[in-house]
Amino acid sequence: MTQADNAQDDSGVDIGLGLGLAPMSVPKSSDVLANHLRQQILEGKLVEGSALPVERALATSVGLGRQTVRDALRVLEIEGLIVTRPGRAGGSFVRRPDTATFERTLNVLVSGRGVKFHSLLEAREGLEPVAARLAALHRTDDDLVALDRVAAKMAESRGNVPLFLQCNVEWHVAVGAATHNEVIEAIVNSLSKVILRSTDIEEFNSEETMGATLEAHSRILKAIRAGDADKAASSMSKHVHVYRELVENLNVPEDIPM
Repeated sequence: MTQADNAQDDSGVDIGLGLGLAPMSVPKSSDVLANHLRQQILEGKLVEGSALPVERALATSVGLGRQTVRDALRVLEIEGLIVTRPGRAGGSFVRRPDTATFERTLNVLVSGRGVKFHSLLEAREGLEPVAARLAALHRTDDDLVALDRVAAKMAESRGNVPLFLQCNVEWHVAVGAATHNEVIEAIVNSLSKVILRSTDIEEFNSEETMGATLEAHSRILKAIRAGDADKAASSMSKHVHVYRELVENLNVPEDIPM
């Protein structure tokens, strides 16, 4: 017989009744409340910018303790679904998911699972050529203006490594935005920012490397502007592959700084 079959109450009566019952896992009240509020936010029933009831009022309305409510709100805050503001006019306010929400989730995954740098580069090699292809097919005039603006800023920052690296991230994010695909935009945005933290090293950011990056971006942007999806994809594929080879040759640490 199983342990559940032999389970007895204080009187010695078998409460398993021979049914093979296993111990049950009951969700915490804070998780139940967090799930309910999360669903309300995602379905748009709680609109962005609206204030949730104050902690005491919320606890009273749902019949739970204030600490339970506090724990539920903390979960939503970590997920980026609410923002807490201090002061007399403060409180908890609804925030709809955006690319920053995905970025926080990716950071937790990378840190919590010990994801290695090469895994991010492999993901980037698979994703960014697709992003470039879709950008060539769906980009608008405003997208081209944004890409041109970042490209010019990047060229001007060639002697300033931190600014150059930030502009590089902004350029790849702009390509993701030009796809007009929210999922790809969020992933490109998040990957680019995580990768930035691992490549902010002197050996990686030589004058030669920065020049090659600018030339690659120019080719990709030319194809996107022309609406040449195949050329945009192949140029981006070559760019991110060369980037990966450079990382491997420089022995960039596999552990990603947080």
